[in-house]
Amino acid sequence: MYHSAKQLLELCEKQRKPIYEIVIEEECKSSGSDPEIIISQMKEILSVMEHSSQSTLNKKVSTLSGMMGGDAQRVNEYQKNAKTLLGVIPNKAMAMALSTAEVNASMGKIVAAPTAGSSGILPAVLMIIKESLYLNEEDLIHALFVASGIGQVIGQNATFSGAEGGCQVECGSAAAMAAGAAVFASEGNNEQIFHAASIALINIMVLVCDPIAGLVEFPCILRNASGALNALSAADLALAGVKSMVPFDEVVKAMYKVGKALPENLRETGLGGIAGTPTGCAIRNSLLKNG
Repeated sequence: MYHSAKQLLELCEKQRKPIYEIVIEEECKSSGSDPEIIISQMKEILSVMEHSSQSTLNKKVSTLSGMMGGDAQRVNEYQKNAKTLLGVIPNKAMAMALSTAEVNASMGKIVAAPTAGSSGILPAVLMIIKESLYLNEEDLIHALFVASGIGQVIGQNATFSGAEGGCQVECGSAAAMAAGAAVFASEGNNEQIFHAASIALINIMVLVCDPIAGLVEFPCILRNASGALNALSAADLALAGVKSMVPFDEVVKAMYKVGKALPENLRETGLGGIAGTPTGCAIRNSLLKNG
């Protein structure tokens, strides 16, 4: 069993196997399931991710509170009909990340990867690399297992809870997982995979969790869009040869310490940050009054 990126990479080197094979083998050992069952379960996860990332691209779905909704459709139309600043691929990625986040906030079916609040990032990146790299289902399944391995390392050495560590541990972890998956799918090496994951975490470190009215809607949904771009940019940086000076395992532990140091009102309480602004408080009071 591996408890760190260092251990995972050592297993890969010792057994001369890619990350996804080690992850599958370790999952089989811990669950007692056959590889075929593990892979079948991952296929189901991929299917849910694909559906959620497309679900609101062409229709407006209001969130549970009515506070948000329709942004995925707006961005999707924008990338098709307007001259964008970033280009088509980044805008498609943002639209798909928004789609899953909107599905989540309207009580639809999503995959918490690693949390519901950050559920739009990994699906968006997977669907973008599927399109841009011409990947098949098997490629995406393997990339998902790579993302899973990264997530396991984070989960064992930090936390995914915004209430415990801020949004950095939710959207940051999702971006790290997605960045590593993207590097793998682009045929980057194992070191580049973890450089990308490190860069993604570093880029978002100290991000607070400040949902208005305590609902996973604003600014959470928008952070899924920026999280997808964080993952893609981190992947490109690593593939270009840019390295994280600090190893992934140290970055994860630093993120955890930072999260613990955040004041309580910046950790999902809905009291500080954006939630604590006059407008945020007014929206909360209005929802409470009408609820």
